[in-house]
Amino acid sequence: MTGSDLSIATGGRDYTPHYPPAVDWRLPIDPRPVYELLDEAVRRVPEQNAIDFLDKKTTYAELSSQIDRFAKGLQDQGLKAGDRVGLFLPNCPYFVIAYFGILKAGGIVVNFNPLYVAKEIEQQIKDSGTSIMVTLDLQALYAKLQPMLGSTPLKTVIVCSMAQALPFIKKLLFPIVRRKDLATPPRDAAHPRFEQIVANDGRYRSVPVDPVTTTAVLQYTGGTTGIPKGAMLTHANLYANAIQCRRWFSTFEFGKERVLGVLPFFHVFAMTVIQNQMLSVGAEIVMLPRFELEAALKTIETKKPTFMAGVPTMYTAFNTAMAKQPRNLSSIRNCISGGAPLPLEVKQRFEQVTGCFLVEGYGLTESSPVATGNPLGGIVKAGSIGLPMPLTTVELRDIADPTKIVKRGERGEICIRGPQVMAGYWNRPEATQQQMVDGALRTGDIATMDEDGYFFIVDRMKDLILCSGFNVYPRVVEEAVYQHLAVEECTVIGIPDSYRGQSPKAFVKLQAGKTLTQDELLAFLKDKLNPIEMPREIEFRDALPKTLIGKLSKKELVAEEEAKVKAKA
Repeated sequence: MTGSDLSIATGGRDYTPHYPPAVDWRLPIDPRPVYELLDEAVRRVPEQNAIDFLDKKTTYAELSSQIDRFAKGLQDQGLKAGDRVGLFLPNCPYFVIAYFGILKAGGIVVNFNPLYVAKEIEQQIKDSGTSIMVTLDLQALYAKLQPMLGSTPLKTVIVCSMAQALPFIKKLLFPIVRRKDLATPPRDAAHPRFEQIVANDGRYRSVPVDPVTTTAVLQYTGGTTGIPKGAMLTHANLYANAIQCRRWFSTFEFGKERVLGVLPFFHVFAMTVIQNQMLSVGAEIVMLPRFELEAALKTIETKKPTFMAGVPTMYTAFNTAMAKQPRNLSSIRNCISGGAPLPLEVKQRFEQVTGCFLVEGYGLTESSPVATGNPLGGIVKAGSIGLPMPLTTVELRDIADPTKIVKRGERGEICIRGPQVMAGYWNRPEATQQQMVDGALRTGDIATMDEDGYFFIVDRMKDLILCSGFNVYPRVVEEAVYQHLAVEECTVIGIPDSYRGQSPKAFVKLQAGKTLTQDELLAFLKDKLNPIEMPREIEFRDALPKTLIGKLSKKELVAEEEAKVKAKA
């Protein structure tokens, strides 16, 4: 591709002068099945540890053997190409084994959130047509699935032993100490055990895969704007995004990296950035079942990961803990934050207390998910989500008329083109059509682009607050609030205003031991926000609602405010 071709492809901007030195925007990525990411590492570093789960370690050779045997076991169960298999699992080795085993057997992975309530599980099983589910022998999980057998397309639940995933001593103690937590599913054809599934020679039948057209994963959207939809992520989508991330973090040394795997793997961010990307470089995944602050800190100090991916609330929690008691996190060289906007104050504090380099990336379920990132070793601009990934173009389109691209410096909706963009929504052609414009993926996020091609998120269109005909962007207000040193977390939403239509309301959690009044915070914000942006109300809380991966969530607060209005009516 010539320089002029690149300029056209990137919407008139040549991003490459600001790329990390070793990254080539133009370098093509051959579409391949997702499991080839792992197969390469198995060939190169078979004896390297692939997973460390609560001190039980699994090498790449061992992991590969279990994956192949799981694939054959699924085929022996009658799995056909294109059948959907659900993963109803927290972080554990079974997730990785089942994920790649399903793909090698020709199936489609359907990720389920283990914290879903029965109605959400039922809806997703029916929508996806999931016939097989993989889960643990924990009552908290199995009790939700048992009623689904026979009443939905779900026919088989593969039961994995939590105790068998643990080191020897912990394996012996777990059934005793956690006896009340264990489920006892019947031993029948509908409940094969993991040990039964993998009791074979691993010679599964190879299934032809066209990476460009074959769906690998149905990744359901969060459902914040309606019923969750299954984004069809193809083998080519997921393979490309892992390679894009791997090229972006060009300093990775094959077989020598160690990553903290604490974000839930069923979420697209962790699935790509931690699982797929890091296995492709022969890294060891130090896996924790969930994020618990003290456990994460101890793991970093003892296992010494070199890379970490997290969400802003994780970094906020680390900042708070480090302010109370310094910890040695020096093994981590690079961190990436995603899933939600990273407040500048949180980024700066984390880098100051750890010495680590923290960059913000951006993406969404429908883009597998990474679309942009700040460059390592290059210019990192405050508040920016960075530059488009290799082979990715980002357009800013007019909010009122998305057929038009806005001028540089103007606000517009982020629209993405690239090999990581989904094939569409499962069984929803109309929704797919609405999500695309001129072949580009609409994100619903509003941003600006500067003269160097760096993008800056302003806000989500659905979160816009309309005050007296003016647009107020919650992120602008949140960034201002975060500048106060007493503030730990902040979320801003719009509330009804009889005069303006809507006004901002800020929900604030303070740092431990800190005090702050509404009047004091409003006085602090006076020279940082204009009168329209100034919060009409500030509510201090001990905790703010979050999603499972730790993103601050607005929908619960919006629902609370709506309920107040109805109560007054």
